[in-house]
Amino acid sequence: MTRRTLLFGFGFLALAAGGAVVLSQSEEEVAQAPTDFPVDIVAGAELYGQYCASCHGANLEGQENWRSPGADGRLPAPPHDETGHTWHHADSLLFTYTKLGGRETLAAQGMDFDSGMPGFGEQLSDEEIWNILSYIKSTWPERVRAAQAERTAADIAVQGD
Repeated sequence: MTRRTLLFGFGFLALAAGGAVVLSQSEEEVAQAPTDFPVDIVAGAELYGQYCASCHGANLEGQENWRSPGADGRLPAPPHDETGHTWHHADSLLFTYTKLGGRETLAAQGMDFDSGMPGFGEQLSDEEIWNILSYIKSTWPERVRAAQAERTAADIAVQGD
C-alpha cells in the first residue's frame, strides 16, 4: 500500500469521524439535507446519468481497481452502490465532496490530496446535488441506508454540540 493511499484512507476516516467540514457556508447549511423542498429521485437519476455516470458507472459500479491509485496517484472513481464506501459517510461530507470537489474538501481538513473528484457547485444547484445523492441512496439496500442515516445523525449531533 502506498503512502498516498494510506493518507487518502486516513483522510476519509478523519472526515467521517471528525464531523463538520469547515467551509464558507454555515455548518447547518451543509450538514443537513434540505427540508425546504422535496427531493426528486427521478431528477436525481437523470442528473446522475449526465454528471456522474461517466466516472462512477451507469449502474453506480465505479471504475475498476478503485482502491488502487493510478499512475497519476489518484484513486479511480469508487462505486456508489452498496459495494463502495459512499454509504460510510454522512450526508454533509457527500454533499460537500460533490459541491466543492475532493481537493477543496480535503484541503479544508488540512490535507493536501487531489482525489480527482471535481466540484460541481458551478454546474449544479444545491437542490440538484441533493437529488443526485437521494437517487444514489435510493438504490441501497435498507440495512445500508439505515447505517448511512445513523452516520448522518451522529454527524449532525456532533455539529450541534
